[in-house]
Amino acid sequence: MTTQAESYEFQVETRQLLQLMINSIYSDKDLFLRELISNASDALDKLRLERFNDDKLDVDTSDLHIRIALDAQERTLTLSDNGIGMSRDEVVDLIGKIANSGTAEFMRQMKETQREDADTEELIGRFGVGFYSSFMVADRVTLVTRRAGQTEATRWESQGEATYTLEPLDDAPQGTSITLHLKPADPEDRLFDYTDPRKVREIVTRYSDFITWPIRMESLQVPVTEEGEEPAVPELETVNSRKALWTRPASEVTEEEYAELYKRISHDWNDPLETIRLNIEGTLQYQALLFLPERATANLFSPDAKHGVQLYVNRVFVMDDCEELVPAYLRFVKGVVDSQDLALNVSREILQQDRQIESMRKRLTKRVLQAIKGLAANEAEKYAKFWDEFGRVVKEGLLQDFANRDAILEISSFETTTELADDAKRTSLRAYVERMKEGQDKIFFLTGDSRAAIENSPYMEAFRAKELEVLLLTDPIDEVWVDGIPEFDGKQFQSIAKGDIELDETQENEREERKEQFAGLLTWMGEVLTEDVKEVRLSNRLTTSPACVVSDAGDATPTLVNLYKAMGQPIPQERRILELNPTHTLVVGLRAAHEARPEDPKLAETVELVHGMALLAEGTQPDDPARFVQLLATQLGESLNK
Repeated sequence: MTTQAESYEFQVETRQLLQLMINSIYSDKDLFLRELISNASDALDKLRLERFNDDKLDVDTSDLHIRIALDAQERTLTLSDNGIGMSRDEVVDLIGKIANSGTAEFMRQMKETQREDADTEELIGRFGVGFYSSFMVADRVTLVTRRAGQTEATRWESQGEATYTLEPLDDAPQGTSITLHLKPADPEDRLFDYTDPRKVREIVTRYSDFITWPIRMESLQVPVTEEGEEPAVPELETVNSRKALWTRPASEVTEEEYAELYKRISHDWNDPLETIRLNIEGTLQYQALLFLPERATANLFSPDAKHGVQLYVNRVFVMDDCEELVPAYLRFVKGVVDSQDLALNVSREILQQDRQIESMRKRLTKRVLQAIKGLAANEAEKYAKFWDEFGRVVKEGLLQDFANRDAILEISSFETTTELADDAKRTSLRAYVERMKEGQDKIFFLTGDSRAAIENSPYMEAFRAKELEVLLLTDPIDEVWVDGIPEFDGKQFQSIAKGDIELDETQENEREERKEQFAGLLTWMGEVLTEDVKEVRLSNRLTTSPACVVSDAGDATPTLVNLYKAMGQPIPQERRILELNPTHTLVVGLRAAHEARPEDPKLAETVELVHGMALLAEGTQPDDPARFVQLLATQLGESLNK
């Protein structure tokens, strides 16, 4: 039967829409192949389901597949499947719907999906928009399709401009075949040679590697015969791996397969430190396969570094580095999330911000934190390696993720002054609390640039003498979070360099007597240093050093001030408190000299030196280093000449 093709004219809105498809909706022209493969995969899924539900349907489902044929000479790319196919009415409805009553509705919803607060369903499948992405790379598209169980086929063709044609055919294989008559390659417009097998293989591997069905490619690059010779049969190559490990039972997947997938998506040479699987069913269905790396990347702390996991929808790649699904403090996590029903924008390139995304983010975050907790509890060596590489990043969550703050504190570990079993370098907060001395109600800590600097700090003297455990916090982030988190397990955090710490076991009457003895000296020194300190007082934390400088309980430390200054967010530096060790010979001698010679100007210079030495002991420079050195040299010289 031969019937002439019928020509139909696109409506005005549809012409505008096609121009939008070609020029605006997709950021990457390579995506046309992803859309066509996705449609073909859906057609194969539908055939298998229909065959399962209808035993009388006479179709062969033994070799369901997708085929890509490339012809460089004719400049065509043909993608075919032996799936469910379409009847003529279905071609009009599914392929031509945007050319009829659905156009205005599509345009309305497409505009809505471009709003940041839109909460609409995915539009691609409903309106056949993915098919029309073909016109980004082709100046003519021909579709031939026959529905399974029917004899008549349909041919649809258009140049994506004013008209399209429909024609019935007597003979066509079951399924759908789409032939793209390709535009000339134009690298400047990111329009590549899509008859090049390497380019097609690259696109399939990137976007459709995990499609259930085999994708077979044949390529005819140049004329393969001379006159009189039999034409060569192009070889078929399966170009997708189909190894969607997250869809297979865990018992059927080997560690080697997990490692292979991790290396592929992370570009890391090492095996993953830990593998995390997640399978969520219900109103929102998705699977996740996440990995904790063994080593941190060089750009882990770079503000421009991308992070996130790969996002798939029904095994079809949507985007790399999906930040919406993983919080910034877990940016080292690699892996795949595959959802059945995520809301995307019209090009399937941008997530809509909705409750689904927030729900997935919360669940993935919780699962990663549970995995880290499991390492800490059961695999100490693995956990230590992980914390060495990523502990600083995880602690950022203490500032960013209030909902999971307690969980993050539970998995965190810190260096300590206490010798631990098995030569462990760090302790958990839980273990610290369990070791606290009777009567101790605070978790003591000290921040600093290094363990050595902290251990040699004068603030440690009384705590060392009384064998009180102190956490040694050496990461810059520690300076920030300790001020924002009041307690753990009912125990308050207490910096041993801030506030008035009472460790002195001297009787109350003895303390009062000592305060009275030093009252005159403290008042006078406060007047001498009035521009530098807010108070001079006796210390309970010093045993061998003459003096130290501490911050008030609510004030920022100098390290924190410098940290904010480095980030371009300067904060004012409050005047601090000078504490004196009443048992040190220098302080005792200074009190006696002041009582004997209260007007001696040299004593005021000695007070400046005491303050400067206290600053140097904590790692801070005096405000005027040159004057400090000059005073020190003068007094040393005078002492030698006596």
